[in-house]
Amino acid sequence: MSNGQWYPPEWPDRIRALANGELTAATPRRAATVMLLRDGTPGPAVHMLRRRASMAFAGGAYAYPGGGVDPRDDDHQVGWAGPSLDDWALRLGVDPASAQAIVCAAVRETYEEAGVLLAGPTADTVVDDTTGEEWEADRRALVARELSFADFLQRRSLVLRSDLLGAWARWITPEFEPKRYDTWFFVAALPAGQRTRNASTEADRTVWIVPAEAAAGYDRGELLMMPPTVSTLRRLQPYRTAAEALAGASDQDMAPVLARARLEGDQVILSWPGHDEFTKYIPAGGGS
Repeated sequence: MSNGQWYPPEWPDRIRALANGELTAATPRRAATVMLLRDGTPGPAVHMLRRRASMAFAGGAYAYPGGGVDPRDDDHQVGWAGPSLDDWALRLGVDPASAQAIVCAAVRETYEEAGVLLAGPTADTVVDDTTGEEWEADRRALVARELSFADFLQRRSLVLRSDLLGAWARWITPEFEPKRYDTWFFVAALPAGQRTRNASTEADRTVWIVPAEAAAGYDRGELLMMPPTVSTLRRLQPYRTAAEALAGASDQDMAPVLARARLEGDQVILSWPGHDEFTKYIPAGGGS
């Protein structure tokens, strides 16, 4: 491949099977991921992790902290600050209960995988230190789903700071993938006093990197990434500070992006509407 686009070798066969009616598309699971930013020179850097090469999905690819929604967050009462659930529902294109669960997933996964918590004792404060064994015990319980996020917040007397998040994009895993996700991308600034760390068992490396540098590494074929990651990196590049990027989130298009695959003769054409750079023309024998 000429760039670092993640592309599994089994995709051509799965695309053909779907086109021939031999494959039933799985229902995508709701998920959330967060582009965590911190200010620096020449501009804000984004926190990224590299998925372990042994991972079945996107092994070796760079991504942001994130993961699936916990269904318990749909109906649990959550301490909440910032825009209302109705406002979030309108922005995310879902009902209020789903909006709560998606935003909870964004905050919870950032804490689980990066050790950063977008919550505070009051609606205008945020915790400044999440280190220590008691915090770590709670984090492990969240990862194991032994503790719901609502119960975690209540135990700690914290409210979720939804105002620290901005909805940025929405991408849905292609229909021919066996594991599918309907993923909402968010942007947030690293809270003062908090530090990131690699708390994820799925990552073997974490980096802070300027979006333009990360995208350039992808263009050179040095950094492996999925299309949503590259697209969001490119859209972050114009912003000079983390606060500016957060303010710009309201201008981002939240229409879901779903890959399309079609057969033309013996050739498979894979495309992401509105993102021509990711289009692939796959010959009958497969390959990129």
